Amino acid sequence: MPDSGFPWPIETTRLDNGLRVVVSEDRTAPAVAVNLWYDVGSRHEPAGQTGFAHLFEHLMFEGSVNVAKTEHMKLIQGAGGSLNATTNPDRTNYFETVPAEHLELALWLEADRMGGLVPALTQETLDNQRDVVKNERRQRYENVPYGDAWLRLLPLLYPPGHPYHHATIGSMADLNAADLATFQAFHTTYYAPNNAVLTVVGDTTAAEVFALADKYFGGLPPRPDIPAAPDGRTVPATGRPAVETVTADVPAARVYLAHRTHPFGAPGYDVTTVLATVLGSGRGSRLYQRLADGERIAQPDLVGAYGVDLAHAPAPLIATATARPGVTADRLRDGLAEVVDELATVPVTAAELDRAKALLSTMWWRQMSTVDGRADTLGRYATQFGDPARAADRLPGWLAVTAEQIAEQAAELFGADDRVILTYLPEETS
Repeated sequence: MPDSGFPWPIETTRLDNGLRVVVSEDRTAPAVAVNLWYDVGSRHEPAGQTGFAHLFEHLMFEGSVNVAKTEHMKLIQGAGGSLNATTNPDRTNYFETVPAEHLELALWLEADRMGGLVPALTQETLDNQRDVVKNERRQRYENVPYGDAWLRLLPLLYPPGHPYHHATIGSMADLNAADLATFQAFHTTYYAPNNAVLTVVGDTTAAEVFALADKYFGGLPPRPDIPAAPDGRTVPATGRPAVETVTADVPAARVYLAHRTHPFGAPGYDVTTVLATVLGSGRGSRLYQRLADGERIAQPDLVGAYGVDLAHAPAPLIATATARPGVTADRLRDGLAEVVDELATVPVTAAELDRAKALLSTMWWRQMSTVDGRADTLGRYATQFGDPARAADRLPGWLAVTAEQIAEQAAELFGADDRVILTYLPEETS
């Protein structure tokens, strides 16, 4: 395997207003990736304001003081670039990849919507984007078979009041109830330079980026009193499984088993990542070999396991399978639980461990092979752990995991008395 370190330069600075700037020069191709991480996600949302961070993912494309509605997208695409944004429980990020000669354009656009969205935000724009989010909820969650699984799993995994209790899509009642001033205050609170990390990777120099960042972002005022998200690191054990059964318009029974593990970035979560790969990644995984290929109770393309990389609370590991025709939900659930339980008693073989680490290595280097992938990763580590160079620890962390650690974690965390079980039943079986 290649060297596990981070083989690109990393240079950082902090502007007087608190904006952290990360640059990684790469002259391979005449392109640059710009990635702006804001330390605001659904875990920061106060009661009554769920869904706000995600709504701003939309609003940030709807115009700012010097950029007309939809012009941000037109300018980047007109310069030959691509762009997007995402929101999750931990953060919101905005990103574009452009030819290197358009770096200044990308930075100006990002600075203008950081500092100039609130004065440009109108009731009409807010109402329009609320409707867009409602439609997104219908299309992604409500009108798709099993689409609301994540919305159901989060409250089962995390109790009321926990910052991960609700999904980023939020409550439509909260979005409808808030007025324009409430949304403006949310943006003013969280979309500040001292709550963000600007990362640029590609055909440029640190000196150039630092100068441009100061030119366009340096005059934006910091926010001195950004409220911290609630502390979610401790989730009290209930001593009993959390179980929900849903009868819905789905083509076949499906079961999700979930357990809380460790926060992303912790050594224990490296074990979780390798464990999940052994358990549920691809045809060589235990779930596929047992349930799809062996007992033939699960559909081959609909069985797997994965960790959800949440950084500020015990992150979940989720195993799932969808039943073949004629297989009951009870049989599927028992089979899924049996394979998960055996992680503590049936040792992971050297071949299984090597396969998992090879898959993770491939995934890591594929992410690192693009300037946009690297920019996102460096922004993440700077935001969540205070140091972009800590990204170099991730692959070595996975490669150091042992079979004994996997068994220990399974025995410690995957007990049936602290398990989440979500089952979907087709309507005709009710």
